[in-house]
Amino acid sequence: MSTPGPPGTGGTPGTGGTPGTPGPADPAAGGLRLAPFRGLRYVPERVGSLAAVTSPPYDVVVRPDGQRRLETADPHNVVRLILPDAETAQDRHRKAARTLARWLGDGVLAPDPEPAVYVYEQRDGGHLQRGVIGALRLSPPGDGVVLPHEDVMPGPVADRAALMRATGANLEPLLLAYRDGAATARIIARTAAGEGPDALLATTTDDGVRHRLWALTDPADLAAVDADLATRQALIADGHHRWATYRQLQAAHPPGTPWDFGLVLLVDTARYPLRVRAIHRVLPLLPVAAALEAAREVFRVRRLDGTLDDALAALGAAAADGNAFVLAGDGLHLLDRPDPRRIDASLPPDRPEPWRRLDATVLHSLLLDRVWALPDSPEHIRYIHDAAAAVALAEELGGTAVLMHPVDEHVVLDLARQGVMMPRKSTSFGPKPASGLVMRSVELG
Repeated sequence: MSTPGPPGTGGTPGTGGTPGTPGPADPAAGGLRLAPFRGLRYVPERVGSLAAVTSPPYDVVVRPDGQRRLETADPHNVVRLILPDAETAQDRHRKAARTLARWLGDGVLAPDPEPAVYVYEQRDGGHLQRGVIGALRLSPPGDGVVLPHEDVMPGPVADRAALMRATGANLEPLLLAYRDGAATARIIARTAAGEGPDALLATTTDDGVRHRLWALTDPADLAAVDADLATRQALIADGHHRWATYRQLQAAHPPGTPWDFGLVLLVDTARYPLRVRAIHRVLPLLPVAAALEAAREVFRVRRLDGTLDDALAALGAAAADGNAFVLAGDGLHLLDRPDPRRIDASLPPDRPEPWRRLDATVLHSLLLDRVWALPDSPEHIRYIHDAAAAVALAEELGGTAVLMHPVDEHVVLDLARQGVMMPRKSTSFGPKPASGLVMRSVELG
């Protein structure tokens, strides 16, 4: 069996497949190498319910209200590990490490008896997503195996790295998109149909999403998945900061350690297409009136009547013709028809035209940097995935919410294949894996 395991082996992949999509890597060079691991999972008898101990990914939790709601859902909710509450960063990381050790000692969490690759299913109404969770070999940067498409911020990377180092664990899987893994798809379908191992868990979270998880331990299945993925490349759909964290921790350790691997969920988007949504901005210290007055120099500004859904529909219609945004916090206003000369003057000339046309590019390079002159710091710019939550936060703080229209998936993929990074927090792919269903101890491999 060729399935890699820490310290494992890897290779240097090439590229291939349909232009603009993650596809086959060069078979001679290697590709995705997914290793089985002994997952850390909640012991159902020791918690109120599996649904009550799960959380959205750390960067999706709306703090502080969302964090408090999760903390009170169950005293063992995973948010206490991924977003520990303390005065300083060092105290937060130490607290998470102590909490993890205590839960393991008390039998709240326990490692599975043998290494596995996990089949994971999410069903959200009529939307079905299935994939495999494993420990992915971190191949050399720039080799084309895993394609990032967004820039990252040093602060969150340093914070996640310190948390992972303190806990010795990958607490949340990244979401990676690949295509056309036929053998893996057959194993996933067979398993979900009840023809393989029994499900380890089945639970429905508060958002109505049903989750199921199975462990693949049969050597033949593991070998088939390994061989199938070894000719693939993948796009980072969610988790750029955690991917950069994996890289940082790998570089801080000698080769051949379990830090050469990171926890991921791989989804075949040829069979299970992802949803692409926007990530909105909240500018806590910029009142809407001031934002609108300055923006009139560059954009047409119109007040919108109606609901938030009506405003988002108007945004979608305007975005079809060019860059557009909705500003909220004191009413709803549509910004569209920007001055092309001002856009051209604010952007570097050596970037490809699709990058120059991105709403996030124009927002950051023109509006945030020049028109509003806001520093790129958490005090001045917050990133919120839900439009209603962004508007509510802006109203609460007396600031401005900038609502974005989603980027077309093909644009994301084309830029990633060219090695061109989009502005940070440009996209939100999903459904995202729930945090808390399976974790990876680095010590256990």
